[in-house]
Amino acid sequence: SSREGKSSINNYYQNKLRLALIGQSLFGQEVYTNLRKQGHKVVGVFTVPDRDGKADPLAVAAEKDGTPVFKFPRWRVKGKPIPEVVEAYKAVGAELNVMPFCSQFIPMNVIDHPAHGSIIYHPSILPLHRGASAINWTLIQGDKKAGFSIFWADDGLDTGPILLQRECPVEPNDTVDSLYNRFLFPEGIKAMVESVQLIADGKATRVPQTEEGASYEGIQKKSNSKPAEAIHNWIRGHDKVPGAWTVIDGQTVTLYGSSMLGSSVPAGQPLEIEGASQAGVVTKNGLVLYGSDSKALMVKNLQYEDGKMISAAKYFSSGDTARVELTDDEKKIAEEIRDIWKGILSNVAAIEETTDFFKSGAASMDVVRLVEEIKQKCAGLQLQNEDVYMATTFQDFIQMFVRRLRGEDQEEEMVIDYATKDVNNMTVKMPWQCFINGKFEDAENGKTADTINPADGSVICKVAYASVGDVDRAVAAAKEAFEVGPWGRMNPRDREAWRRSELATIESIDSGAVYTLALKTHVGMSIQTFRYFAGWCDKIQGKTIPINQARPNRNLTFTKKEPLGVCAIVIPWNYPLMMLAWKSAACLAAGNTLVLKPAQVTPLSALKFAELTVKAGIPKGVINIVPGSGGMVGQRMSDHPDIRKLGFTGSTPIGKQIMKSCALSNLKKVSLELGGKSPLIIFSDCDMDKAVRMGMSSVFFNKGENCIAAGRLFVEESIHDEYIRRVVEEIKKMKVGDPLHRSTDHGPQNHKAHMDKLVEYCEVGVKEGATLVYGGKQVDRPGFFMEPTLFTDVEDHMFIAKEESFGPIMVVSKFKDGDIDGVLSRANDTEFGLASGVFTRDINKAMYVSERLDAGTVFVNTYNKTDVASPFGGFKQSGFGKDLGEDALNEYLRTKAVTVEY
Repeated sequence: SSREGKSSINNYYQNKLRLALIGQSLFGQEVYTNLRKQGHKVVGVFTVPDRDGKADPLAVAAEKDGTPVFKFPRWRVKGKPIPEVVEAYKAVGAELNVMPFCSQFIPMNVIDHPAHGSIIYHPSILPLHRGASAINWTLIQGDKKAGFSIFWADDGLDTGPILLQRECPVEPNDTVDSLYNRFLFPEGIKAMVESVQLIADGKATRVPQTEEGASYEGIQKKSNSKPAEAIHNWIRGHDKVPGAWTVIDGQTVTLYGSSMLGSSVPAGQPLEIEGASQAGVVTKNGLVLYGSDSKALMVKNLQYEDGKMISAAKYFSSGDTARVELTDDEKKIAEEIRDIWKGILSNVAAIEETTDFFKSGAASMDVVRLVEEIKQKCAGLQLQNEDVYMATTFQDFIQMFVRRLRGEDQEEEMVIDYATKDVNNMTVKMPWQCFINGKFEDAENGKTADTINPADGSVICKVAYASVGDVDRAVAAAKEAFEVGPWGRMNPRDREAWRRSELATIESIDSGAVYTLALKTHVGMSIQTFRYFAGWCDKIQGKTIPINQARPNRNLTFTKKEPLGVCAIVIPWNYPLMMLAWKSAACLAAGNTLVLKPAQVTPLSALKFAELTVKAGIPKGVINIVPGSGGMVGQRMSDHPDIRKLGFTGSTPIGKQIMKSCALSNLKKVSLELGGKSPLIIFSDCDMDKAVRMGMSSVFFNKGENCIAAGRLFVEESIHDEYIRRVVEEIKKMKVGDPLHRSTDHGPQNHKAHMDKLVEYCEVGVKEGATLVYGGKQVDRPGFFMEPTLFTDVEDHMFIAKEESFGPIMVVSKFKDGDIDGVLSRANDTEFGLASGVFTRDINKAMYVSERLDAGTVFVNTYNKTDVASPFGGFKQSGFGKDLGEDALNEYLRTKAVTVEY
């Protein structure tokens, strides 16, 4: 808070300017609002006249604030400035003109009038793509980088000196909209405000534009005979929807929604495209076009010259669908929708059957408004923005709406663009796209990330890299599925009715888990978890509670356990499938819907799970999977106002950030399973064979990538040396190697960065004076293999005594014979409290120690013995809330008390 206070003081004393804003649109509005927030005085706003009775967004904001607004249709006539317009401008007394996306030609005596001149925003990295359609040409030309420039206006065509530039990568399926929304819009607003402050503080630069690399693209002649990527760029770069045109069967057709195709092209019906190097193919996914290089792209929608748009997949569908007769109830709803159209198209005198939504002046924001208002009117109706583009006249819209209302639109067969890999004597088929609302689809911006096989460092496949927009769509789908879909209305007993080797293979190649362990634990326990919680669905009960009676009336109070709504789950990379099962099984059994983010480095088993949920009949929208980064996807989940609960397993620092964001956003419920440094105390009266075997397992199970792993072993002095000798013998027997080989004991660490961290961890241990008895290095072979490692003589102050390694590193300290309270004090001297263990044959000692160990789980004469019916979760900074058992169910329920008087 002190930092925030200092920042606001600095802003207060910064220099401020009197500004004229010349421009329009939401961009202009945001620049205007943010400049005023910074304390600058906007003395005049110059924007465009109202269109169809609607003021520009910049004008709306300025008029609301009482800022003088001027709506000049033009500033010049026949190239000469209009005197009264220029005089009106000069009268406001601006020190700087700020021109965000200004579309009008402004005279030079206005540009040069203020003391500081004029600055303009331009959506390209000047001098590239000078001119009005810079964003389009960035895509059309296949640039690898996009960006914007803020430059000092001169009398040339975007040739003035540069003040500030920013750039971003162009993703393979970026469109004008995705580039604009992701970068050019939000970062451009910040940069405009920053530029004004630089000018006010006398720190702004003027870098002359070079002519080297300068370009201005005029209109180019259409040609279909180009490489596939060039055609894709041509389509996505041509307008904001996006699209470009070609000739099919003698008709000019505009193409919308282009994406590059991989190696597999779906089967379909050939379609001749004028001038193309080979025929296109109409498939169930859309129209496939081939470039001159024989590579392919997919086009989603087609629009004819009369404005009618169709799904490209339905090009050969015969004629128009027969018109349906409306019932009396449907006619009433149709009139209510007519009123919604009327409210949006306020400039149209009456909404006729032939009224066209877009030809009547509607824009993309109006599409969003129409869809949202109709969803409010008809809860449960699955309507998308795209549907409005497909039925633009009122009569067509009502026909489409009624069919959707009646459920006559058949569900399309689920389409999965698998990544395949021949491994473990089978062909593994892996979904790689986001799973949202029952469909696999690309991330909104087309971005992907490689997922790596830790056994050899090779790329398994590319996986969708979700954006904030993808999270928002997934949450909207989950919210709709909970509130109006069949899931929320389903009898709890019906929720109970819910390929083992393929899942285990995916888990093994993606996370590095030994295949036999993946079969038994990663997959086996996941199945057990779903079966266990399926049994709870119809056993969630409330209570009847006696309360004081106020005569003559009597009262009955009872409680109900209700689902929370949309829940988010963020899982780690050490047990990708099992962590998914532990959290989502309880979440779904309680009746919630789910948006899940797998770890960025291990997304494949979660996406395979999504495929299996469709085959199991789970309604769409109930389960949504959005792979991506924690910083973007996880943060948006924490911030999202429609998510009511977030369950997280991961590190303590990230858990704290999540909890803070959840509190600030909407006080959403949180459960956190965080880091550990679990102590294991081995007394001299233990069963030595068992203590060695279980001690090994407590550290080396799943390559040490185990949240409850024994982070520090305390061994009683009289048996210490014998224990260490026995452990070294066992370590030497461990087979390190390919996790798919059935004899392997120890597979690769999950990813390279983690393995590098483990090597560094060992180096710190040696430097601090601990004795490295065995291991401590990376295995000299391809892949991310870490030697099983053993440290002794570890003192309490050392880094390796306090910090979790999350790897195959056994850290051993000795304690004096008989010093039970002393070793308990050392074991509890940590901010973690996830698990713990004790080995002794003395039942009294076992009970005494288990009562005093400050951890959520205590293992006595065993370790890693988790069960689906036993609650699991930590104390202190290891988090709160439980996975597994009945306790986990209550994490995803709320209690409602009902009092009835009779």
